[in-house]
Amino acid sequence: MTTRRSRGDGGLHWDEQRERWIASVTVGYTPAGKRIVRKASGKSKTEAREKLKEIIRDYDDGVSVGPANYTVADAVRDWLAFGLHGRDQATVTTCTHLANKHVIPCLGARKLRELSAEDVDRWLVDRAKILSTRSVRDVRSVLKRAVDRAQARDKVKRNVVLLSEIPKGQEGRPSKSLDYDQAAAILDAAEKTHMNAYIVLSLLLGARTEELRALTWSHVDMAGKPYATPPVPPSIMVWRSVREGGDTKTRKSRRTLALPRRCVEALRRHRAQQEIVRKRAGDDWHDLDLVFATRLGTELDAGNVRRAFRTVLKKTDINPDDWTPREMRHSFVSLLSDDGVPLEHISRLVGHGNTMVTETVYRKQLRPVMLEGAQAMDRIFPLDDSER
Repeated sequence: MTTRRSRGDGGLHWDEQRERWIASVTVGYTPAGKRIVRKASGKSKTEAREKLKEIIRDYDDGVSVGPANYTVADAVRDWLAFGLHGRDQATVTTCTHLANKHVIPCLGARKLRELSAEDVDRWLVDRAKILSTRSVRDVRSVLKRAVDRAQARDKVKRNVVLLSEIPKGQEGRPSKSLDYDQAAAILDAAEKTHMNAYIVLSLLLGARTEELRALTWSHVDMAGKPYATPPVPPSIMVWRSVREGGDTKTRKSRRTLALPRRCVEALRRHRAQQEIVRKRAGDDWHDLDLVFATRLGTELDAGNVRRAFRTVLKKTDINPDDWTPREMRHSFVSLLSDDGVPLEHISRLVGHGNTMVTETVYRKQLRPVMLEGAQAMDRIFPLDDSER
């Protein structure tokens, strides 16, 4: 006679319709008092019994693992639907694109509980053949965060993505900067165009394009306080950006920058031109106080700026297809470095938290040879003519 299983040990039975052994065990109750049953199946009684033991072991360990048929695609789609609330729409669009193009087609069919670190390693190496290192890091992040959410909801025991390394991908678009002659040519070409002030501030202040697009006139002081003690120069307050919530990229990106005289003059002319445009728009004008705006006073988008910038470049010998507005910021760093400005000062001007960020991001734009030490020692210990 077959011995009846104890309570909590689960049960095994043969399913005639499916022709499989079914293992089932109660792992808890819903708030309404309904039993929560976990099931597994096997072609043989032994296989079903092993799966039953695994379910009971997980339950005893305090882990209520989700259905065995829960896939990587299920986890990723759940994260896209519920894990990105409050994020900028551009971030949501980017994550969705990476998930639908690189994660779900490659790993989506894999059962999440069966996903291994080896699976992730092979996938990342495969993606590294066609993506830059930055993009490989981004697609790994999408998978990691999706599995994190699934783990927090007891769909899987651990996140195997954390065990994988990020392989080196393809070389991305190299960062570059304008030299002095190129920068001067662009400044000349921008004269008498509606992009003049934008380009002047980008090259002479190093502000991010997202910061300039959000700049308001209330944050611009073109007069300063020349008679104060000490005198206060004209300045702009880089306190906003077009990011979600209007915050700058980092806390230290929030900064106030003195305006070079060329910037002050460009802003004065720009404000006069904007007043003419505002009067033409009449009641259609949106009074958002933006320094750089469309013909109706609304916020510029990245495409507006890129197209206008390349239109200016067409007036020079510089190929407009090779350059983007953000590289004016790189050029600002390069021009200051070539002029001998210390790295610490450059780092503060561009709003970096420390010099390490500046060196890492703009390493190709920084002066490769540090001259300050040698120049100081030449002054301290000058070489006599007889020693030459």
